[in-house]
Amino acid sequence: MHHASFRQLEALTLVARHESVSRAADALHVTQPAISLQLRTLEDICGIALTRKVGRNIQLTAAGEVMLEFSERILRLWEQAADELAALRGVTSGTLRIGAVTTAEHLLPPLLVPFTMERPDVRLKLQVGNRAEIVNMLARHEIDLAIMGTPPRELRTNAARFARHPMAFVASPGHQLMKKKKLTLNDVMAANLLVRERGSGTRTAIERLFREAGHPLNFGSEVSSNEAIKRMVSAGLGIGFLSVHACGLEFEAGLLAILPMQEHPVEADWHVMHLTDQPIPKVAAAFQDYVIEHGQELVERELEGAYKQSGRRRKPRADGAAAAE
Repeated sequence: MHHASFRQLEALTLVARHESVSRAADALHVTQPAISLQLRTLEDICGIALTRKVGRNIQLTAAGEVMLEFSERILRLWEQAADELAALRGVTSGTLRIGAVTTAEHLLPPLLVPFTMERPDVRLKLQVGNRAEIVNMLARHEIDLAIMGTPPRELRTNAARFARHPMAFVASPGHQLMKKKKLTLNDVMAANLLVRERGSGTRTAIERLFREAGHPLNFGSEVSSNEAIKRMVSAGLGIGFLSVHACGLEFEAGLLAILPMQEHPVEADWHVMHLTDQPIPKVAAAFQDYVIEHGQELVERELEGAYKQSGRRRKPRADGAAAAE
């Protein structure tokens, strides 16, 4: 088989990921004919069809699946080679490929900004999605690190806790429950409680909270987006159970506030993880170490601001974390 180029291998991987020549072209910032030409050239080199058109989508043939696996490995090794050479020059560089569940989207900026500012040669590729999407990206080696609440059981991962994850019941500042001094889960159950879909971190946490209190899992509505829940709750259409990280801007704007409940905050752990079956690039290892060392401190700064904007404050707990007052 004649030599193929990295551009041809990259075109194949992007077409496979997006199932579309046009979306692959957008990802590479080239024209559709350029992607089609790369695919045709690669098929000529391989001597067999690698893709087929199914409706409006492009799918891989059996040969394409084989070629995709090797293409991803070759491109990943090339990136690692560049990182190793940079390390020999004393430079931390390369592409930091990281994925995070949607709730962690608001958590990442205070972690990524100082890390990348200290390392100007590091490029960032951030993927945000629901838990299933991030787990799939990790399994397919599309990302090197993942940030989520609970490590996936279906994959063998090396996971490390780096910060606490506070969650709370939130409502519009003008909601009638905001006037009560002491709220219970019974009060919340009587309202229209909006929760995330099954499998999400906040959904798992609230289900555990209700079960431990002996309450049935009767929720008002299930919504697959933090943003949708925040918009509905700020409009007075119910109460939400969300990550405090995700509500900072709404607290600041006076659109949401934390309900005064004894159960607050409900806390879990944030984990950073990678697959155990292969070494991760040096830039990913450096970020993982940075998050483990500085994550809790940086997250605490963000949370102090969020609680202050919501009209509440945090006090130290015996375990070194903080609770809301």
